[in-house]
Amino acid sequence: MAGHSQFKNIMHRKGAQDARRGRQFAKLIREITVSARQGLPDPAANPRLRAAMVAARQANMPKDTVDRAIKKATGGAGGEDYAEVRYEGYGPSGVAIIVEALTDNRNRTASDIRSAFAKHGGALGETNSVSFLFNRLGVIRYPASTASADDMLEAAIEAGAENVESDAETHEVTAAADDFFAVRDALEARFGAPESARLDWRPTTSVTLDEDRAASVLKLLDLLDESDDVQNVYANFDIPDAVMQKLSA
Repeated sequence: MAGHSQFKNIMHRKGAQDARRGRQFAKLIREITVSARQGLPDPAANPRLRAAMVAARQANMPKDTVDRAIKKATGGAGGEDYAEVRYEGYGPSGVAIIVEALTDNRNRTASDIRSAFAKHGGALGETNSVSFLFNRLGVIRYPASTASADDMLEAAIEAGAENVESDAETHEVTAAADDFFAVRDALEARFGAPESARLDWRPTTSVTLDEDRAASVLKLLDLLDESDDVQNVYANFDIPDAVMQKLSA
C-alpha cells in the first residue's frame, strides 16, 4: 500500500464512522466555501467548485448543505476567511509528510500540526523541506464505465496527459501540474465531469515499513486527519500486503 492518502483505507475499518463522516463534511464545506469565494458561485463556470460538489455528492452530503455553503461564501462580508497553507515534515522512520490545510487561524493550525508530529516522534520542517521527494501532478479520475481503456488512453494522450492507469473500477489520468487544467478541461468536454480532479503529491521514493513502524506512522496520519483544518495528507511510505492485513484485521 503506497502512502499518499491511502492510509484512510485502514481508518475506515476501525469504526467511529459518524465522527469521521462529520469531519469529512466539515472539510468538504471548507473546500466548497473557498472554491465559491475564489471563483464564480456557478459550478459550470468554476471547475474547482464543480469538483468540490462532485466530492460532496459522493460523500452523500445533502444538497441543502452544499447550497448553504455556497450562499454563505458569496453572501458578502462576514464568515470565516480561510487561507490555504502547506506544512512539511518528517514522521517516524524518516517518512516524509506533506499536509495541506484550509485554516482561518494559521497560528492554531501550525501549533496543532507541530504538536501532532512531536507526539509521534516526528518533526515539522520548513516549507520545501520534503516536497523535493514528491512530484506535483494533476490527477483526474473517471469511473471505468465512462469509456474503454483504449478510448480513455487515446483521449488523454491527445489532451496532453502523461499517463493513464485503468482497472475494473477506475481510469486514473495523470498530467504535469502545468498541463493539469488543459487536460481536465479537454477530458471533461469529451466525457463529462470527472469523478475527481485535483493536484496531487506523488512520492518519487518510498520508505518500506514493517508492522511496528507502520503502526506508528499511521497513528500520526490518523491524528493529522482528525483536524478539521487538514484537507489532505501525503506521505512517502509503502506497507507490504502482509503487514496491511495484520494492521487492518
